[in-house]
Amino acid sequence: MKIWKSNRSIATLAITTLLKTGSENSVDRLLKQISAFLTDIADEYKITVVRSLQQLCLTYPSKHRVLVGFLSNFLREEGGFDFKRSIVASIVSLIRTVPETTESSLLHLCEFIEDCEFTMLSTQILHLLGELGPGTSAPARYIRFIYNRVILENSAVRAAAVSALSKFAAQCPSLRTSIMTLLKRSLNDEDDETRDRAALAVSVIEEAMEKFPYVPPAEDAEPEEISDNPAEGDTAAFILLEALPVSFDKLERSLKVYVATPMSMASADPITVDALPVVEDTAEEIAAAVSGVDNIDSMDSTPLAAPEEKKEVVDPAAVVYAIPELASLGRTFRSASAVQLTESETEYVVQCIKHIFPNHVVLQFIVQNTIEEQRLDNVTVALDDSDSEVFAVSGEIAAEGIAYGDTKNCFAVLERKPDSSLSPGSFTCELRFTVVQVDPATGEEEGDSFEEEYPLEDLEISTSDFMAKVSVPDFRKSWESMGNDNEVLEKFALQFQKMEDAVAAVIDFLGMQPCDGTAAIKQTGKPHMLHLSGVFVSGQKVMARAQIAMQGESSGVVLKIAVRSDDAQISRMVADCIR
Repeated sequence: MKIWKSNRSIATLAITTLLKTGSENSVDRLLKQISAFLTDIADEYKITVVRSLQQLCLTYPSKHRVLVGFLSNFLREEGGFDFKRSIVASIVSLIRTVPETTESSLLHLCEFIEDCEFTMLSTQILHLLGELGPGTSAPARYIRFIYNRVILENSAVRAAAVSALSKFAAQCPSLRTSIMTLLKRSLNDEDDETRDRAALAVSVIEEAMEKFPYVPPAEDAEPEEISDNPAEGDTAAFILLEALPVSFDKLERSLKVYVATPMSMASADPITVDALPVVEDTAEEIAAAVSGVDNIDSMDSTPLAAPEEKKEVVDPAAVVYAIPELASLGRTFRSASAVQLTESETEYVVQCIKHIFPNHVVLQFIVQNTIEEQRLDNVTVALDDSDSEVFAVSGEIAAEGIAYGDTKNCFAVLERKPDSSLSPGSFTCELRFTVVQVDPATGEEEGDSFEEEYPLEDLEISTSDFMAKVSVPDFRKSWESMGNDNEVLEKFALQFQKMEDAVAAVIDFLGMQPCDGTAAIKQTGKPHMLHLSGVFVSGQKVMARAQIAMQGESSGVVLKIAVRSDDAQISRMVADCIR
């Protein structure tokens, strides 16, 4: 197929079609064909071709050296920020999905930052080098490229380079002496951030070198006997390599929730990370996880713009803390999303939010009156707990004076029965209230009042209500460190005709947070692997791996799931959520 040069958009479409439909044997010929073409088109068309090349590499992983080399050649050519960013994002994405590309790709990126005019790209690449470089076969080869940035670059890049050097020293004891010499030169840097990072790294690494001095291997040692890993308990590895248990954003939100909780500030107990409230991922984070969007991999699709101002995350439990009778229950573990108990077009519209406590569930009923001639007084929701083996109704708080168009809250409290295990259950609900006839124009009472009852949908309380959606920074590491002592394995046949529906249902059943972008489905025809994490109401971390395989168009799917936690009973309870 001849590439038509007179119309660039059509030519770009032709190239991307060739890349998507070409065979593995035609890759080299295609690259030669489009090489000259890419130098003559605008950046917006180049970005489209780069994305197609990335998909081609995922389709034919054995061609990764040729394709990554081709992409890296254009990093050294003329081009704008968006074009260079798309190439870097593609290479980073390939490193994540095709590990064989790691070392060659890192070297290509090192060459790029030697003459990179974009601070954002330089800092991102330096961060990637600090993360992946120490684990390669020859980590010392990257030190020169990183230190050149300390000498030649602006303050932001210098600070990123110092952090990258620190990670190499923390993870590779054999390099600590050499890297310490380089880091000490940054102690007098004119930039505060660079100087502070260097001072922290020097202090931590010096202490680690004193406690755990490096012992070179014997000259006749076999390669497999040589280990260049930090010793157990190494302070430098812990401080410089271990991620915080929570992100700074979640730490801030957790502290705000802690301060807002009644009686928290009066406690004499020290504030520790473990003592802080669990905060779930925001709706935006959950949506990003479900769509498979990743900050690094998607940086080619986001235009460079001023950062958006973060929306204030409102704690749904604040309405509970404001009521003295409920404040004594302590801190809310989580608040579930509102569920509809009536149709939106009915005369009385009722929603319910479940606020989960360790031993109670506070049900917040949001009641709206849509009848002009009525005012609702003494509004409560009665629950039938006769069939529940876990919870009993222990109290209620009525709403008063719900006029036409108004929305107010009433509450019911469920108390967990002693020595009962959590299990799913449902409650029959009925809205009870006093109807007061009023003049629609003035709102004044007219006529008699009378008691009224209004049936609602049954309210279900499931095991997933007691699970907070909390992601982990490194799923594989967390999964392995948790061990399989309390692992539960199960296999289910589910009646879903589409992989997308099955994945969404499993996430909903378990109430956990998808990790590593596994909620996004790749149309490969192979079984889909789903990684999930969360925190149970008792404080235990829970992780799950689910393999979902289609069994033909009309045979549904087969789900194989493994659940791990620190408590075998919780693992079993979570696995039993599948229905």
